[in-house]
Amino acid sequence: MRVFITGATGFIGTAIVQELISAGHQVLGLARSNASAKKLVEAGAEVHRGDLEDLESLRSGAAQSDGVIHAGFIHDFTRFKEVCEVDKIAIETIGEVLAGSGRPLIVTSGTALVSPGRLATEDIIPPFSPAWPRASEQTADAVAALGVRAAVIRLSPSVHGDDDKHGFIPILINIAREKGVSAYIGGGLNRWNAVHRLDAANLYRLALENAAPCARYHGSAEEAITVKTIAEAIGKQLNLPVKSIAPEAAGEHFGWFSHMAAIDCTASSKLTQEGLNWHPTHSTLLADIENGIYTK
Repeated sequence: MRVFITGATGFIGTAIVQELISAGHQVLGLARSNASAKKLVEAGAEVHRGDLEDLESLRSGAAQSDGVIHAGFIHDFTRFKEVCEVDKIAIETIGEVLAGSGRPLIVTSGTALVSPGRLATEDIIPPFSPAWPRASEQTADAVAALGVRAAVIRLSPSVHGDDDKHGFIPILINIAREKGVSAYIGGGLNRWNAVHRLDAANLYRLALENAAPCARYHGSAEEAITVKTIAEAIGKQLNLPVKSIAPEAAGEHFGWFSHMAAIDCTASSKLTQEGLNWHPTHSTLLADIENGIYTK
């Protein structure tokens, strides 16, 4: 299969490219810069120049493909509403090209806000909220109605592994270094789910090959890890004290990240594993922290 990938040179996208090529697929990767283009060539992929706001580049990339993986997103939280609209329009644009073909389009979402405070499962469809303007799932469903095999992968808040420079664990590590303590909020019993990026990449391939229209799949290898446990592992690696921060002081300590530091988001992947025969095999989040991949 010839596969067009957005976000092809990102942390997760790079792993998806390798996963697809190893399985015998051809990859056409979206590249905004010369550096990204070089990275794709070195990986054995074909380069397609453009970006998420260049709709003609998205149209031509999708038109040349047997399927699309949309793993790209503009991670600029200072204009979050705007970049969510860019994401929505990108999905719609690709979907219009694939309309009526039955070709697959795999769209990326997250598990964090599916059902905070209780176990998120694939069959829970949360209503759209203006407080969280990312509408990737709703847009994928609309595209599926056009005759596209559109499905959604909800990734864990922590997709971890080698070369993770901008994920939630590096953010916590940078805050700990800046503040001189590795902190958690209150009792630290709120939980995150997690997945290794190579397991996530494998999930994208399986979904591309086998997904049902409108399906939700969870990229969650570990259902629940307390944030206190994560903070303790980081403190040990950095040789810093571990400290509880009162909820009212969380904003001052964690800044814009305080919401994610406080969120309780567990997620099951039972239906995903059964439906796609996906079986995560790579290292756990704590093992990656304890093995020093974030501090070497």
